[in-house]
Amino acid sequence: MLTKKNGLMETRKIHMIKTDNIRPNPYQPRSVFEREGLQDLSESIRQFGVIQPLTVRRNGEGGYELVAGERRLRAARMAGLCEVPCILMGIDDKQSGILALIENIQRCDLDFFEEAGGIQRLVRQFGLSQEETAKRLGKSQSAIANKLRILRHPAHIIEMIRRYGLTERHARTLLRIEDTGDKAAAIAYINEHRLNVAQTEEYIDNLVSSGEAPPKEQRNIKTLYVFRDVRLFLNTVNKAVEAIRRSGLDADVQKEESQEEIALTIRIPKKA
Repeated sequence: MLTKKNGLMETRKIHMIKTDNIRPNPYQPRSVFEREGLQDLSESIRQFGVIQPLTVRRNGEGGYELVAGERRLRAARMAGLCEVPCILMGIDDKQSGILALIENIQRCDLDFFEEAGGIQRLVRQFGLSQEETAKRLGKSQSAIANKLRILRHPAHIIEMIRRYGLTERHARTLLRIEDTGDKAAAIAYINEHRLNVAQTEEYIDNLVSSGEAPPKEQRNIKTLYVFRDVRLFLNTVNKAVEAIRRSGLDADVQKEESQEEIALTIRIPKKA
């Protein structure tokens, strides 16, 4: 039986669906799934099963597409489960995309750049206004606008902000610096001196008002970071593996690190 819930059609019954018949949602905003966290969830599922059902919809090809629950699906596969409990929803592509993005954006374990990227997709791909997006997410319109602003940073600056563990408020404050070389040098200074948000705002106020660039030796950090910090390239490899996983292949990358080198082993099954 179908029942109306939050304006969408949903079955009351929980269906047991084969994990091989469920494909990922293309609107998943998460770019990296930490393997350690998945292993912990997998061990819990191995002991207690999948407590919260996944949400899926029919994909028109005899299979199913996730609406919400990709971490649970990945962990269930790692635990060796062939079937998982699912709630079946009768929704179209747009509704599925919006629900998937909203469900993931509201999770506390997305980083703020992933959250902003999900919000941007709601606005651009589904034609939602910032006001509509704010209502659906239970946030103010100004909060949505502020989150979207941080995506103005170029990719290598975003990677630096992530690498040094800076906050969303740090990221917004750094928008005041226009030159990307100055911005990279400022990030290095903030990290080196462990500046909190208030100290960062004061530091950048002084930079902007004086019109002076950070010291030359700090400006060189941008080039050193982009070309010599292997973590940037490791992140690229991880994203490539995630793209393979989203296609339906359970690819895996394992890393062994010594003082001299990092060895990566990538395994890609020949069949999904």
